[in-house]
Amino acid sequence: MTTDIWTPAILGGITLKNRFAMAPMTRSRALQDGTPGPLAAEYYGQRADLGLIIAEGAQPSEDGQGYMATPGIYTDAHVAGWRPVAEAVHAKGARLFIQLMHVGRTSHPDNTPHHRLGFAPSAIAPEDQIFTPTGPQPIPVPREMTQGDICVAVAEFRQAARRAIEAGADGVEIHGANGYLIQQFFAPNANQRTDAYGGSIENRARFAIAVARAVADEIGADRTGIRLSPGATLGGLEEGAEGPDLYRHLVTELNGFGLAYLHLMHLGNEALLADIRSIWNQVLILNRPGRALADVGKDVASGIADIEAYGQFVLANPDFLDRLKSGAKINQSDRASFFGGGAEGYVDYPVLAEQGAAQ
Repeated sequence: MTTDIWTPAILGGITLKNRFAMAPMTRSRALQDGTPGPLAAEYYGQRADLGLIIAEGAQPSEDGQGYMATPGIYTDAHVAGWRPVAEAVHAKGARLFIQLMHVGRTSHPDNTPHHRLGFAPSAIAPEDQIFTPTGPQPIPVPREMTQGDICVAVAEFRQAARRAIEAGADGVEIHGANGYLIQQFFAPNANQRTDAYGGSIENRARFAIAVARAVADEIGADRTGIRLSPGATLGGLEEGAEGPDLYRHLVTELNGFGLAYLHLMHLGNEALLADIRSIWNQVLILNRPGRALADVGKDVASGIADIEAYGQFVLANPDFLDRLKSGAKINQSDRASFFGGGAEGYVDYPVLAEQGAAQ
């Protein structure tokens, strides 16, 4: 029996009204102190026809910030700023998970509150640039994390998860993808440690497992998800020939925690996807970058995924599900307004009713 993407789903201890998820997307519209901006509740509330809203990455500490104007989830002000977002999402019957994003080496001192160097598994820069208040600058060589730094980072993820629940979120998603700190531990060209966190597959997966365990212990496994992007080269990472086996090991270990979900950014390794599907016993969310509109629902129907996540379609179409049902034309996203700014390209994308009135 096939499953329809429009049907409800059980995620941890909650019910989703459908099997659509909004993928987390950095929008760089937070206030200077990391509090979500004044339009954040409207932005997420507009899109809460989807069953699950996964909010943009929020840094768990000052050290976790990499980009300008990204939100945090580690102070009282941050918690207060996220509460209206949770209320707006819940008012439309959707559920909210806040992504916890520690960028590691993908940082610059000019972008952080304390103006310190970022840290990483090893003191290796990604040979890339990052946008700062004075324009693009090379990402500096990070400082190598001590074992004490690793323990502090794990504790920061734990505390940020607690703060997200205080803010009214239904759970958190640990960001283990897209070239940031957790994935930096996976990649041999970013992790050249000789201690318990480097070298073997088991060692390179150790930090991710420690973070997941700490967050699940703090807020409950049924409120904890994790995002992975096997094979992704963002941030200059190269996972090498052992990469697929590292993910098989990692997913096997994480499966034992009973987490709410695993969110995969799938880049085309179908054999690995099939293996992960067979290993993972909880909800699997699949995000296929560039997925064609005609393919919406196919991964749920085939059983390879339980939920499908969408990014730019949802960014540009607050009424994405209405457009799918009616066959109406889809708005195209405006890349120039992705990061920073105000209402334009954020909360002003037209919905069908407005377009009909204009015509």
